[in-house]
Amino acid sequence: MYQLEEPTYFYYLLIIPAMLVLFIGVLWWKKRKQKQFASVDLFKKLSPESSTFKSILKFGVLSFSIALLVIALVNPKMGTKLQTVKREGVDIVFALDVSKSMLAEDIAPSRLDKAKQIITKIIDNLGSDRVGIIVYAGNSYPLLPITTDHAAAKMFLQNANPDMVSSQGTAINEAISRSITFFDDNEQTNRYLFVVSDGEDHGESALSAVEKATKEGIKVYTIGVGTEKGGPIPIKDNGTIVRYKKDNKGEVVITKLNPKILSEIADTGKGKYIDGNKTQKAIDYIKNLLLKANKTEFDAKQFSDYKSQFEWFVAFGLLFLLFDTFLLEKKTKWIQKLNLFNQTKN
Repeated sequence: MYQLEEPTYFYYLLIIPAMLVLFIGVLWWKKRKQKQFASVDLFKKLSPESSTFKSILKFGVLSFSIALLVIALVNPKMGTKLQTVKREGVDIVFALDVSKSMLAEDIAPSRLDKAKQIITKIIDNLGSDRVGIIVYAGNSYPLLPITTDHAAAKMFLQNANPDMVSSQGTAINEAISRSITFFDDNEQTNRYLFVVSDGEDHGESALSAVEKATKEGIKVYTIGVGTEKGGPIPIKDNGTIVRYKKDNKGEVVITKLNPKILSEIADTGKGKYIDGNKTQKAIDYIKNLLLKANKTEFDAKQFSDYKSQFEWFVAFGLLFLLFDTFLLEKKTKWIQKLNLFNQTKN
């Protein structure tokens, strides 16, 4: 495991493409001036030691040394030891609806994107809490097992989309049942399940699944995204809407938020329905909820003893810089003397 102490210094790498443009410009200018001075054959006779390859090699070595020195400024650190530490927190699982109805844009930028924004901001406000993610549509899929790595959770979350689930529909009951297996039975932490959905097509089977979850000590909260007025489901090609989804009669399908069933799920799960359209209000409510929750101590494995590795990059950067200094822009005599192809001199 590694860390980057100052990743903003990576912007200095932009020096290299700027140098490349300048190098190509100078090389073109030299060739142009040489043609004005003499023909190519004559110039080779006048300057037999000139080497374009050596100029390119010299530029490459210089660029590589600059890249190494920039990485040294970033100061990568390597975790040298994996140890178990004691942490306090609660266990949280997000069940994210990725059915086609979540692509509706009745709430900007879309229901699915709004759901991702809400989950991401909740994760940003977490302390030592563990988090897991499940995506579901016609069936459920474990996107990320429960972990303390919040950065990984956000990264996996951004990749969630309807194509991840093999069949369409809304198998909330399967997602809730799968969430039960996410929690560690050996550690009696406070357990929260947040179902983020538009509530469409959630049947009675969802309530029976919620009842099983509550028996396992899981509190179920629902977060609704979308409007009750609803909107069509866009079908896009390269980000551009080409048409809207239609039913068997050829009419455009209008998908609507169903707060009633989401409220029933939350009430059965001893939780609460939260209006996700009021983003900040929803995040503040969940933040306060988790802050007030009783924290349980649990074991978490993490890398420790991070050691700076910049010295290696400085050393090799200076070495290549020194090599570039002594690298001349003319042909290497000892290579010419090898006469690898047994050429005869006139």
